[in-house]
Amino acid sequence: MAQPMTITIAATGREVTVPTGLFINNRFVPSVDSKETIQCINPATEEVICSVVAGSDKDIDVAVAAARKAFKTTWGKNVTGFERSRLLSKLADLIERDAQELAELESLNNGKPVKIARDFDIGDSVQCLRYYAGWADKILGQSIEVDNKTKVAFTRHDPIGVCGQIIPWNYPINMWSWKVAPALACGCTIVMKPSELTPLTALKLSELIVEAGFPPGVVNTVPSLGSVGGAALAAHMDVDKVAFTGSTVTGRKIMDAAAKSNLKKLSLELGGKSPHIVFESADLDQAANWAGLGILYNTGQDCTAGSRLFVQDTVYDKFVQLLVEKFKQLKISSGFDEDAGAGPVVSKTQYDKIFSYIEAGKQQGARVILGGEKRPGKGYFVDATVFVDVKPHMKIARFIHHEIFGPVLAVAKFSTEEEAIELANDTMYGLGAGLHSNDASQCMRVSQALEAGTVWVNQYNLLNNNVPFGGKKQSGIGRELGSYALEEYTSVKAIHWNYGEKLDWPL
Repeated sequence: MAQPMTITIAATGREVTVPTGLFINNRFVPSVDSKETIQCINPATEEVICSVVAGSDKDIDVAVAAARKAFKTTWGKNVTGFERSRLLSKLADLIERDAQELAELESLNNGKPVKIARDFDIGDSVQCLRYYAGWADKILGQSIEVDNKTKVAFTRHDPIGVCGQIIPWNYPINMWSWKVAPALACGCTIVMKPSELTPLTALKLSELIVEAGFPPGVVNTVPSLGSVGGAALAAHMDVDKVAFTGSTVTGRKIMDAAAKSNLKKLSLELGGKSPHIVFESADLDQAANWAGLGILYNTGQDCTAGSRLFVQDTVYDKFVQLLVEKFKQLKISSGFDEDAGAGPVVSKTQYDKIFSYIEAGKQQGARVILGGEKRPGKGYFVDATVFVDVKPHMKIARFIHHEIFGPVLAVAKFSTEEEAIELANDTMYGLGAGLHSNDASQCMRVSQALEAGTVWVNQYNLLNNNVPFGGKKQSGIGRELGSYALEEYTSVKAIHWNYGEKLDWPL
């Protein structure tokens, strides 16, 4: 099985031809040894969209070999930064051209609203590719003074080599661009392992790799189970670097495999159940809007979801009332509903996990003031859910071991700034955090005290391609976006050049 399949999107009548094979050396091919397939499910209807080839560990070997050959011959140090920039810019143009089709396919497989996939995820991905296209011819080293009469030293930032890239299901296109753009800008080659839940847009984007003119083997795409393809990449002796976005549990397994194989370089963007603080001086109406974006955007399926909300006791009741009114205004519906602000969660497994946490919260004494009940009918829809009277020991509140990854908010109150900081930092994770205050000094104090890789002040959940993103503590290592991401795909070589010193011998 490697033949393309034509899918008719019922809501729009659009016919989309989707590759179903593995993308290796700019061709869609069957597995070398596996007959296994991956069923792609529409989370809004629970119906099967199509099936794609499930790659094996031997398929990973073939893809890595293709990437290595390209790195040694047509890519890596064999192509100029100007050419890498041109190809990245061309790829961005093609994605922009096909934005509507890609958005509809993303919505079909992932569930998110078409308008959000198109205008935010894909729009941001196009910008990301263009941003790194601008960096491709600006990978610079240093000239270092040693002895002006006899010696000089300088550094080169060389492409690190073959990169395994393992992306999640919550932002399939966006995470693809975050991984692909800096790697290609630096001259690396790629074996991409998309989530087994949402492989369709990664395969569709692979067609655009060919159309843009990238040489065979530069980008390869192998849909497979994480326990197969992801594990094979992490342990592969000819993979120089793995970039992974996903759970902390899986991140630990990847670190272990990397250590036991060839000590490959890693960047890991892992979990986080982030704190979101509202102080009494804040613009409460705006803070409620940002709190909504923080937990309801992407139906809460976001590593930086602000799912622990701490509100100062002097404004707690007023703010909670305002928050519930705001949450009721968001429509969670099919991604093809033009009024939808969020869609279903991605899978039955995710749906069941979210409701297990909701039930645990109820049993432990937290009070549900919005949502928390299952809808009748088909689709993995979870309505906005708000818990109040939340105590730190409750499973619904703490992120010591638990990440809900759904539109479920736990609200607690605090009295002092010191208490808010202590509550916020009471976790072994540190991906994102937010605070709202109109006291400038307080904003500076608290933003410095919060233990997170990204802190938002009087906003939440918005990222920029030129600003680094990543975690502290057990939310990961390394950085994506901005110039910092280039460091993840390069290795620094120091060259010492002697042009004047004569060595006497023997010593």
